[in-house]
Amino acid sequence: MQDDKAVEFRLIRSNRPHMRAFHNSWWGFFVAFFCWFAIVPLLGDIQSDLGLSDHEVFVSNIVGVGGTILVRFILGPLCDQYGPRRLFSLVLVISSIATACTGLVQTATGLSVLRFFTGIAGGAFVTCQYWTSRMFAKEIVGSANALVGGWGNVGATFTPLVVGGALYPLFITICGGNSELAWRTVSIVPAFVGLVTGIAILYTTDDSPRGNYSELKKHGIIPKCGSVKNSAVQGAKNFNSWLLFVQYACCFGVELAMNAATAKYYRDVFGQSSSSSVAIAGIFGWLNLFARALGGFVSDWAMTVNSMRGRIWVQATLLLLLGISIIIFANTHDLAGSIIVLVFFSLFVQATEGSTFGIVPYVNPPCMGTVIGIVGAGGNAGAVAFGFIFRSLDYHTAYTTIGAIVIFSSLLSCLISIKGFAGIFWGRDEDVDKETGEIVIGETPTASSEGVDELESSGV
Repeated sequence: MQDDKAVEFRLIRSNRPHMRAFHNSWWGFFVAFFCWFAIVPLLGDIQSDLGLSDHEVFVSNIVGVGGTILVRFILGPLCDQYGPRRLFSLVLVISSIATACTGLVQTATGLSVLRFFTGIAGGAFVTCQYWTSRMFAKEIVGSANALVGGWGNVGATFTPLVVGGALYPLFITICGGNSELAWRTVSIVPAFVGLVTGIAILYTTDDSPRGNYSELKKHGIIPKCGSVKNSAVQGAKNFNSWLLFVQYACCFGVELAMNAATAKYYRDVFGQSSSSSVAIAGIFGWLNLFARALGGFVSDWAMTVNSMRGRIWVQATLLLLLGISIIIFANTHDLAGSIIVLVFFSLFVQATEGSTFGIVPYVNPPCMGTVIGIVGAGGNAGAVAFGFIFRSLDYHTAYTTIGAIVIFSSLLSCLISIKGFAGIFWGRDEDVDKETGEIVIGETPTASSEGVDELESSGV
């Protein structure tokens, strides 16, 4: 192990601390989507019952995704200071309370305010990725981050199906056919699940392999980045953070935009029924079961073959293939061919998401939370930008434009230069302390060993 980080997965286990954190990471992120997206299948009836315009609903969609950008920026440096466990719990509890308040909405403003607070759930991605980055060693950190991110992201597909296809019809029956009463009460179910999960994470898990941050900081065992402000500044000053911000915008941002646009695309362009178009659009979500993990696995393999340069080449290649697949998708005019291309399109989208977070933990280890927050926010920023592109242009032009942007973003990989590692075209690998990010000579310093002995003797 490296700093007691796990070097292998035992997926059928839930032992503390590593696998307990792993399973709570993906499940907590999955439940976050359950709260965040619970309102999506209800929007049609909400719009009708409250007399809202399409523009007012669109604004609420932007607020629901855009608010998450701010939350992810804030949570990053907080993770560096307080650890992921308490923040993960707080995110789920707050978003659960907001989700339970769905039934109180009366106006367009109220809907946007509600969606801002339910969007806090999207911040769970930062705590999720930070947690597994602290628990798993360099040999498998890309795979760990990709697995929990991908499995959690399935919640985006699962939630509309369960809430819209099962719970909402059930509540309509319970409410005697009163659809308004049904949408005003059905969100209590995801809210309850989110609340229970948040409380369970707080009391049954650990921040890191050696325990919780409150104890570790007291004994000087964890890498320190100073204050929350210093963590935010140091992470934001690193140019790699913003390169990966753009690249994550061009993969996860594309995925979120596609989740919103694909069903309508197949109705408008190929004349599919609502049920058929929703089923086709679901391809994007269900491939998260393995596609994101594939990107993480390949990134980890490339690290063993060619160090960080290998990870960066994987990132660049996947982004290039993603951009090309989007342009091919825009120019495929028969239904069967379009669906086949969509599968590869989705595969490259999610694999790139996985490879991105194979690189992120190395950018600035002491301020890793800030870097994760910045890069994670990029995904939502991309979703907002691409959403406006879809709203402003016809389908062919929109997809072609997005494809070109993604191809350009792949070239940014040439600029990624992480301290102690070779980039694509320059630099060399040096002896680096993977926990502090400092270049060292000889053995890795063990300045914290006294604190470790003290902590272990205290029984923590």
